[in-house]
Amino acid sequence: MIEFEWHLLETGHCLHPEISSRVGGSWRPCEFPAFVALLRYPQHGWVLFDTGYGQAFHDATRRMPESLYRRVTPVSWQPRQAAVAQLAARGIDPADVHNVILSHFHGDHIGGLNDFRSATIWCAQEGWNDLHQRSRLSALTAGLLPALAPTTNISRTRFFEHAPATRLPEELAPFSHGYDLFLDESMYAVPLPGHAAGHFGICFRSATRAKWVFLVGDAAWSSQAIRDNNPPPRWATALLGDTRAYRITLGALHSLAARRSDVMIIPSHCQSFRP
Repeated sequence: MIEFEWHLLETGHCLHPEISSRVGGSWRPCEFPAFVALLRYPQHGWVLFDTGYGQAFHDATRRMPESLYRRVTPVSWQPRQAAVAQLAARGIDPADVHNVILSHFHGDHIGGLNDFRSATIWCAQEGWNDLHQRSRLSALTAGLLPALAPTTNISRTRFFEHAPATRLPEELAPFSHGYDLFLDESMYAVPLPGHAAGHFGICFRSATRAKWVFLVGDAAWSSQAIRDNNPPPRWATALLGDTRAYRITLGALHSLAARRSDVMIIPSHCQSFRP
């Protein structure tokens, strides 16, 4: 059984009204940290789940209309918070990151992607197609910044849907199927539809904490939302994705959390995971 050493890294945060993340929230601006996960894969080195904010995000949002992204969700970020800088502080060279796994293509999840130019990029073909079929303005309204998408790494891009489909372990029910990324049942890419086109999470066994870790991206904005089965308001989910699918996904996460205390479910922006 393969188990992963893993760490959460905060790559800055944005401000947005609480009500955008859960029904009944206030209009008071709240901090939403942008987490990425750093994992050590015993056989194949370092893996990143998402890349958070980075210099490329700030470069891509300097001018109109993309600057509206930062006006709507003001971002607090320092160069030392970039994933590549935090890895360097741990003695990890960007070339040592062999795989980058993207939950989806929103700017706060891929802002540091091009700092890892030798990595294999894993993503959903559905999300890739959606990003590249949109106009600049259409992409922006969906939270996408095409300038951040892989360029020099295109030949190293792998799609989740092309990995072997498999049934998930019973511990992860009601989630029943996923994709075996490394062909050894060590890590599964799991469809989590609703938030954005081609939105995925990953599951893996932990070497140090809960038996299973489930990184769920933006399928929920907080652990509390999962426990309460409390989604964002319809206007928020409809703007970016599919409200019905989002609520079905959140309900499944709620069911899993209620049933299995040995599965740690981690949303990408949950304040409770800050150290």
